[in-house]
Amino acid sequence: MSLIEKFQEPARRERVVDACVALVDVEVEKKKGFGGIVIKTGYGAVKGIKPGFVRKVVDGLFDRWAAKLAPFWDAAEASGKSPVAHLVAERAAVADALLSVTDEKAQRADHAIVASTYKKLRPSAKEHVEEAVPALAELIDRHARS
Repeated sequence: MSLIEKFQEPARRERVVDACVALVDVEVEKKKGFGGIVIKTGYGAVKGIKPGFVRKVVDGLFDRWAAKLAPFWDAAEASGKSPVAHLVAERAAVADALLSVTDEKAQRADHAIVASTYKKLRPSAKEHVEEAVPALAELIDRHARS
């Protein structure tokens, strides 16, 4: 069963979306220094738009993110390799794939604060996404196998 097929099951999809939101919270909280302050402030502004906003966005983008991750995941499984190790080894390409989804979404953002915050944070986004790939890969693995 492909990664996309696994995440089409509604209860599993809900669990993985919740886990992704929690991962974003953890990754943002780990940021340090001036860059961390900027990220935390921007994330706080986005979260402040309305309760549940971040979850709604993750839920809305999840299927497209899963579609971007699937070729990496499925290729590793087909070759007998660890999908987690493969995603980590290909973290730069994984980050580019995931960011292509958010770049597209940001261009069509309904909220000006979302668009402006994304534009300010985007130059450093790839580095931050790459840093999160190991935890994301473990999260995906845990939920794909549950």
